[in-house]
Amino acid sequence: MPVCFKPIILATMISSFFAGEVLAATEWNVSLWGKRRAFTEHVEKIAELVEAKTKGDFKLKISYGGLSKSRENLDGISFGAFEMAQFCSFYHKKKNPTITVTELPFSQNLSLSRIAKIYQAVYENPIVSKDLARWNATLLMPTPLPQYNIISKSDALNSLADFKGLRVRGPGGIMGVLEQLGAVKTSVPFSEVRQSMDSGVIDAASFAPHAPLATKTYKVGKWATTNLNLGSANCPVVVNTDALNSLKPAHKEALLGSVDEAMAYYVKNYNDKTTAKYEAAIKEQGLTQVTFSAEQTKKLNALSESVRKDWIKSNSKNFDAQSLYDFTETLFSK
Repeated sequence: MPVCFKPIILATMISSFFAGEVLAATEWNVSLWGKRRAFTEHVEKIAELVEAKTKGDFKLKISYGGLSKSRENLDGISFGAFEMAQFCSFYHKKKNPTITVTELPFSQNLSLSRIAKIYQAVYENPIVSKDLARWNATLLMPTPLPQYNIISKSDALNSLADFKGLRVRGPGGIMGVLEQLGAVKTSVPFSEVRQSMDSGVIDAASFAPHAPLATKTYKVGKWATTNLNLGSANCPVVVNTDALNSLKPAHKEALLGSVDEAMAYYVKNYNDKTTAKYEAAIKEQGLTQVTFSAEQTKKLNALSESVRKDWIKSNSKNFDAQSLYDFTETLFSK
């Protein structure tokens, strides 16, 4: 009797094995860092949307620091260590020089939804696409951020001259201006900002509202600027191009077709929750709020002009920097 059932049992096992192969979901690894916060809500949302649209057949598995260091995410994307990642262009501007154009101080205080559209248009520029292609990367969606401001534990800032000697952690465009005032650019990983401020490695950090809330730097700060208006960081979400091209059509449509909804969710969440929470936190903590005068703002804008010219000059040997700058400047000025 047992002998008679062996072929049936074997056939059943083989059938089950192949059925499992057919039904196995496609899973992408996503490399982020820190912890879940306003800065990552569009990634969380697109993962939710993709899984729902494909009924669980395509999943994005998000890791906060478990796959790579934040400054190595672009490298990981290039050789397929994971399929999706977020990074900030100022982490390694020589690796992605073209998208640093959006970090230049354009002195424009725009809505998050407008910034998102500007960044997306820049990502689609052929000069930028070619630059990121060197890393086998396709820019999927931006992470629009409000204008950066500064929180510092140093003595009160009474004039622009007080920036001299101040060790600041911040993105390229902002630091290009502040360095002209004597500030010292000091690079530390995001996860070490609070520790670095506590220990005195840095005196100040320049962030959009979500980051002081995540790092709790406002708890050790003495003052915060309100209208620095020298730009913000560009921290795109990218995908490995080969992985994107190998997706089943339905999966690819679910991913690309969810970008707009994920971005709308991100913008609303940031506007409705994060900015207001940040403003309440610095007020409750008793930080002195530093608002630059019209004269000081004029000087900052004058210094910004030299930063923009320097960017064009230093990048012109590698790509048509003037053309990309003009394209971007037009987007910001509309």
